[in-house]
Amino acid sequence: MPESADQSTSTLTEKDLSAWATLARFREALAIARKDFPDHRSFKDPKRLLQLGDYLCLFLLGLLNPIARSMRGLIQASRLPKVQREICTRKVSLGSFSETQALVDVALLERVFADLSAQLPDRAGVPAALRTQRWMARDSSLFAALPRMTWALYGGGREGCLNNAVRLHVSLDLKKDSPSAVQITPGKKCERAALRENLVAGDAYIGDRYYGEHHAFFTHLSRRGNRYLIRLLDRGMEPTILEELPVSEADKAAGIQRQAMVRLGKNDTLSEVLRHIWLRGINGQELLLVTNLRAGELSAADAALLYQHRWQIEYFFRWLKCLMGCGHWLAESQKGAGIQLYLALIGAVLLELDLGRRPSKRVWELLQWYLSGTIGHETLAELLKAQLTSEEYARARRNKKRR
Repeated sequence: MPESADQSTSTLTEKDLSAWATLARFREALAIARKDFPDHRSFKDPKRLLQLGDYLCLFLLGLLNPIARSMRGLIQASRLPKVQREICTRKVSLGSFSETQALVDVALLERVFADLSAQLPDRAGVPAALRTQRWMARDSSLFAALPRMTWALYGGGREGCLNNAVRLHVSLDLKKDSPSAVQITPGKKCERAALRENLVAGDAYIGDRYYGEHHAFFTHLSRRGNRYLIRLLDRGMEPTILEELPVSEADKAAGIQRQAMVRLGKNDTLSEVLRHIWLRGINGQELLLVTNLRAGELSAADAALLYQHRWQIEYFFRWLKCLMGCGHWLAESQKGAGIQLYLALIGAVLLELDLGRRPSKRVWELLQWYLSGTIGHETLAELLKAQLTSEEYARARRNKKRR
């Protein structure tokens, strides 16, 4: 049995698995972060009955519990005695809950998220290619917004139809398999522009074809001191070959067809000198990758492995949309949407700290059955141990097959 699965469940107690314990840990992290964020004067007003911590905990409860999944549902929950004892001391009105979002400093939640993410350990069995430096899988995902959320203009979709969306930009730390930096914008925000604003010195980034559309972006990354591995658009444009590079047997086994030092574009649009890697994917599709790392710093085989791990960010977005209550909006303003997404991310990190990994759909269902009172703590611990062990075994088989 995998050690990580056993350790993640053997020490869990009923107190640890309670939604109230998760909310208590959130309050602790919030209290630490608030030392650098003084309360808005409105929260000090004696007429303000709904305080910041109560509001955020009630909001987070809506993302974690299996029953109250709307703002009105949370307002109804605030009348329950235990909710008043643990969260908000008194019942909350619809107007009070709605207007409080305007008083929250989203930067405070950003700090809480960063502090909690820093507590996550590196994943066990991380490939050597991921340990050389801090590799970030970079991507964004759209969350459908209501037509009246006009600030979230996207513009895609069927012609003549309103198509508003909130865009979540994420840098996923591949060693931790957890987001390290996020940015929440209207749907039309350019992904490259968002990354320019969020670059962290020393980090290395893995991106899909969108990041390879403009060759000047590669130069910008290099000048900022960032390494990159980015897939190119396949438009039939041949690069200017400067030097062919050898392909080792290990590279060939990883699907590498060819590698060379090249420049992209023509005339005044020539890119910086970079390494071009031709990779044959598992399904036979040719992938064109470029990097500013030399062969001595990153082998072509390791580059192929790194790009394969980029898919972790796609799994993360799918998990966030399906399991963390991000398919509907409890708040519709730009700040309110930011609060909800940050709280969903914080909830994801708290669950990962409890379980030692991000819960799968089956694990999440077990937790929801427990929180709704359908199964008890002992049954939950037994089922969790079996499920996590099964998932670790399946993951190990997939990794062995890939190698």
